[in-house]
Amino acid sequence: MTDVRTPARSPGARFKRAITTAELDHLHRDTVVSGLGIEFTHVGEDTLSARMPVDRRTVQPAGILHGGSSVTLAETLGSVCAWMSLDEGWNAVGLDINANHIRAVREGWVHGHCRPVHVGRSTQVWQIEIEDESGRIVCTSRITMAVVPSQKVARPA
Repeated sequence: MTDVRTPARSPGARFKRAITTAELDHLHRDTVVSGLGIEFTHVGEDTLSARMPVDRRTVQPAGILHGGSSVTLAETLGSVCAWMSLDEGWNAVGLDINANHIRAVREGWVHGHCRPVHVGRSTQVWQIEIEDESGRIVCTSRITMAVVPSQKVARPA
């Protein structure tokens, strides 16, 4: 895994918040993200990657990766990318997510990679590709986010 801090912004860079993969993992402790074993693996200028195990936590009764687990990985990546692209005082919330499940996976890890499609003032669209360990596409997803003013929200106990 790569634990890099987002480099200084270049003219094409989208992320405005510098954060490491270790800080992202810590931020998501005791959430669905850590519960499914999702680990952030790379932060780029405007891309983010994470991996998720295919194990008892993430499979359906037939023993293959549950589509909901893939969508959780995709939504996690898209939501974090949206948040990282905003100035302080702003947040992003999900409006819509879709996913096409292409290939079944029974073991190992899946790797999600997120990139921007549109980063506007009021909405954002992010594309997420999830691959197996051989680099074959497992799921492709797209999330649309609404940009809203930040509010202090108490985290459930």
